[in-house]
Amino acid sequence: MTRTSRLWRSLAVAGAASLILAACGGDDDGGSDEESPAAGGDGGTATSDEPLKLGTLLPETGNLAFLGPPEFAGVDLAISEINEAGGVLGHDVEVTHTDSSDASNSAVTQQSTDSLLNEGVAAIIGAASSGVSFTVLDRIVQDETIMFSPANTSPDFTTYEDDGLYFRTAPSDVLQGQVLGDTILGDGHANVAIMNLDDSYGNGLAQYLTETIESGGGTVAASIVYDPQASNYTSEVGQVAAAAPDAIALIGFEETVTIIPELVTQGIGPQTIPLYFVDGNLSNYGADLPPGTLDGSKGTLPGADTAGEFQERMLEINPELEDFSYGPESYDATMLLALASIQAGSVESREIADNLIEVSSGGTACTGFQECADLLADGEDIDYQGASGPVEFTDAGDPGTATIGVYQYGADNTYTNLEYVERTMS
Repeated sequence: MTRTSRLWRSLAVAGAASLILAACGGDDDGGSDEESPAAGGDGGTATSDEPLKLGTLLPETGNLAFLGPPEFAGVDLAISEINEAGGVLGHDVEVTHTDSSDASNSAVTQQSTDSLLNEGVAAIIGAASSGVSFTVLDRIVQDETIMFSPANTSPDFTTYEDDGLYFRTAPSDVLQGQVLGDTILGDGHANVAIMNLDDSYGNGLAQYLTETIESGGGTVAASIVYDPQASNYTSEVGQVAAAAPDAIALIGFEETVTIIPELVTQGIGPQTIPLYFVDGNLSNYGADLPPGTLDGSKGTLPGADTAGEFQERMLEINPELEDFSYGPESYDATMLLALASIQAGSVESREIADNLIEVSSGGTACTGFQECADLLADGEDIDYQGASGPVEFTDAGDPGTATIGVYQYGADNTYTNLEYVERTMS
């Protein structure tokens, strides 16, 4: 079943449910709010015999390990707030954390996935890497379990045959590619070299960046695809230097700290040719590079402004956090799963999946678990407003609208925000 069949499946489920609900007058078109099938048809007062069990498949090791701490903290913050407010369907939410590692260490990914499925979780929050998610998505779907990523951005998920069980709070790279391309062109660079790692994330983002640059009147001087496990990048950087670009877009992960010194060695470092980052390598490099190396470099990262109060709440969970990337998206994924469980009156994966779109759109706007749960208890339809921005799922389980932040590095090799740009999928 393809993603485009989600609507028909939902209608079929609703049709079957109406036969059961007819006896109590539950009908979206004709019943009162109190008789609505929202919240399991009982005003949100249902209880379950079992708790809502969630699992995480997030990077503790591997080339995206820097994203692990904020993602775990986002999940734990949400669960803390949910349980403090009374939990879901009469029980505290339970979570089991596991390591996804990266695409080069599939044994760890598979072992973590199997342990979560054997535990009977209703949803797996993760993975961070699109490439990692693709290695286990079929297995998770076959088990009739939700996979909900806070950070997957590959456009390929939109049309993937996932039987309506895959969701993400991170937007497709169609949108990030547009914002990054517009930023590069807006800075006056019309001849751009692209270096990207060879996986679904890197190739997809490079494709949409290329389309944006070329449609904006620019030229891609070189498009270099590299192996993220390579011992050095002398040849690839040499190809970039030979193309004589006036800007370089580097789409990668932690191997970035190896590539940048090679750029400097070959005379095309960030202080010579402007360098642009993406979410996979926009990190606070601090002492990893000589002071001033990245001064003026820019990059993009999906997500709304979460500075201040929300980051303070995350720091209460993990005081050692230095990077908050995809923490809000992880928080929102957890919140949405809990709210959809309440609306479904069930902790079963399929029933939660069939309510995720509804709790994200079309009802009374609410933020935070307590406010949204209270509305569900009153029999109201809700529209959850996330910490990462408005979360309104398309039928494909993608955020229909996304906020992309544009950031700039200072002399200390750490980044700060310049602006936030909102984009909508066409």
